[in-house]
Amino acid sequence: MERKDFIPFEEVMDATFGKPGTPARDEYDMGVELWLVGQKIKEIREAKKLTQEDLGKLIGVQKAQISKIENGKNLTVVTIIKVFKALGVDAKIHIGGRGLSLGYELMGA
Repeated sequence: MERKDFIPFEEVMDATFGKPGTPARDEYDMGVELWLVGQKIKEIREAKKLTQEDLGKLIGVQKAQISKIENGKNLTVVTIIKVFKALGVDAKIHIGGRGLSLGYELMGA
């Protein structure tokens, strides 16, 4: 039985951010993917018992910049490489037609 008051998630996404492949939706999707990379950085940093300040010192930036990175802001490929090297992570980033994916392993693990 189909509910008439139920709106599928994809319809909500399409109405709010545009259909997949449109500039607005692509921008939204990339923002989500960058946020996920930032959250993975945070997860690894915390697992290594480093503070944001500690990680900042390792890559030569202030604590506030690490906060931005972990929230998916100001993330560039160069920044991601610096952070993963500082954290001892061997990472592979794949950028494809539907966004990016991240594979990683801790070096020496």
